[in-house]
Amino acid sequence: MVRRPVAWVVAVVLVVEAVGVAAVQWFLGVVVDRQDMSLAGLDPDVMSMSSKIGGVAFGAYFALCGLVALLVAVRDRAPAGLGRILLISAAVVHGLLGAFAWGLVGWTAFLYMMVVLGLIVLLLMTYDAQATPERPTGTASDGGPGGDGSPAGATAVDGPPASGSPVSPPPAPTTP
Repeated sequence: MVRRPVAWVVAVVLVVEAVGVAAVQWFLGVVVDRQDMSLAGLDPDVMSMSSKIGGVAFGAYFALCGLVALLVAVRDRAPAGLGRILLISAAVVHGLLGAFAWGLVGWTAFLYMMVVLGLIVLLLMTYDAQATPERPTGTASDGGPGGDGSPAGATAVDGPPASGSPVSPPPAPTTP
């Protein structure tokens, strides 16, 4: 199966990204704390603590998204409910971060964000295609002699007749 490696790769990438984001934000909090400078009158301790809290929160968010991708890989089923919402929101976040990264950091950060965005979308799309099986179209190649997929001796007792078959009369017109 092609789907499983994609889910494993997405899980690993999101967990590594969670650790990286948390570490960078924590480092920025330590730098602000050691600078002991205020920005527009803000307290340096508040700026430092908010950077650390933000890093932990974003790291936990990406780790949770990585956990959802890991569960998708282990179960080999499409994400549903909250897990699907988390992965879609992670894709949106990576799109927005990629747009900001292009202007602020450079094209390499943009490229990384777009690769992760592509992996998340690929995970969502490959499992979504397998979740909805195709229905038979009613041709003779479906396996049944009448083209509706029914076995050779099937009668109306076996189930409702297919629409348009000679067994069921057309509906009578009604007038008000």
